[in-house]
Amino acid sequence: MALSTTDVKILALLQSDARMTNQSVADSIGLSASPCWRKIRKLEEDEVIQGYRAVINRRKIGLAVMVFVRVTIDSHNESEAKKFEEEVAALEDVVACYSIGGDADFLLQVVARDLDSYADFAMSVVRRLPGIKEMQSMFVLKEIKPLVSYPIKKQLSPK
Repeated sequence: MALSTTDVKILALLQSDARMTNQSVADSIGLSASPCWRKIRKLEEDEVIQGYRAVINRRKIGLAVMVFVRVTIDSHNESEAKKFEEEVAALEDVVACYSIGGDADFLLQVVARDLDSYADFAMSVVRRLPGIKEMQSMFVLKEIKPLVSYPIKKQLSPK
């Protein structure tokens, strides 16, 4: 989907502060409130904007450990992979899961209170997921640049 310059400005503002009022967004981009509201609504309807969330400091809520887990599954047939995906999607401690190329099939992002909690989760939950052949845990030592927003400026249309 090609984005207009106005769309990009709106998205940049809302990514930096989703609590901005429509009037504040409109004032910031030099648009009146009504057309601004329509543009935001269209971005929501087109699912460019999929929701609004608070960014939470995981450590402040007791989640001191972050781990990326590379998972290889036994079978690559569609039903087995789908079953694995469904079970992973239901796990609260798995905050993200990606199907990947390369020498592993999936990459899970997991958070835990501490190393013991992660070890319990890895051994009693992850290892027991359907079709797991191999898993490798990679512990985050320091978050250099966590995901906060997406780059959107390169997606401009000629409008």
